[in-house]
Amino acid sequence: MQERKYRKFCFFDIDGTLAVGRPGIDQYVPASVAEALRKLRENGHFTAIATGRSHAMAYGKMIELGFDNMVSDGGWGLTVGGELRELQALDYQACLDLVEECREKDYIWAIQPYDSDTRFAPDGRFYAATGDSYMKTQAIEGLDPRDYPQIYKMYIACPPGSEYALDALKRLPWCRYHDSYIFVEPTEKEKGIARMVEMLGGRTEDVVVFGDGPNDLSMFTDQWTCVAVGNAVPELKAKASFVTKNADDDGIYHACVHLGLFSDPEYEKRNGVSQL
Repeated sequence: MQERKYRKFCFFDIDGTLAVGRPGIDQYVPASVAEALRKLRENGHFTAIATGRSHAMAYGKMIELGFDNMVSDGGWGLTVGGELRELQALDYQACLDLVEECREKDYIWAIQPYDSDTRFAPDGRFYAATGDSYMKTQAIEGLDPRDYPQIYKMYIACPPGSEYALDALKRLPWCRYHDSYIFVEPTEKEKGIARMVEMLGGRTEDVVVFGDGPNDLSMFTDQWTCVAVGNAVPELKAKASFVTKNADDDGIYHACVHLGLFSDPEYEKRNGVSQL
């Protein structure tokens, strides 16, 4: 029987899980997170990011945290050993139809046609409506999505609930993180995780995922162990195998010790942690 290369396969969301605070404003990575990642790797576990961010938007954070493996683009992008192996775009015709409907109904929109840190908008209204600093927004007069061979993400500025008036949106995956706009992007992290583990010859029962937000719901399945940080949304906690402390209160470290991914007798004694 072939010996397994990794003990467990650990996948981490970025925003609100590994990193706390507001992206691009005051976000930081707690010191206990870096220490937990170091100990996981020392103890023979595979570590990877699992994020809704595009590959380009997440690559710097991946390197900063010492990762070279990543499920990006909501499960549609795979980076293994620092190399981008797979990246799937959205349904092109559905995107074109959504832009046309936005134009007809006067919804403010932007597209991301490249694996980059910049989205394109037909005018300055998107930034004016959202004030968003998550990524760069470039206004291109006369922007036509048909000038680009693919679209990886779209962004629609609209108040909560108004997105349901867009019929074309029903054919595309989307998620809302802010009151001012929605992300039209893949939300299938679980498929990317399963695909990566398969590529590496691992077993899905050896997967452990960590998350906090609504775009993590798909990766919280019965196939593997699911850890929600204490600051996670209620619906994610309801699906979790274990709910740990807040991300900014040693939540990742606490969960790793509790799950027996590595040992820290002093921490266990000080915090009353019992390993599974």
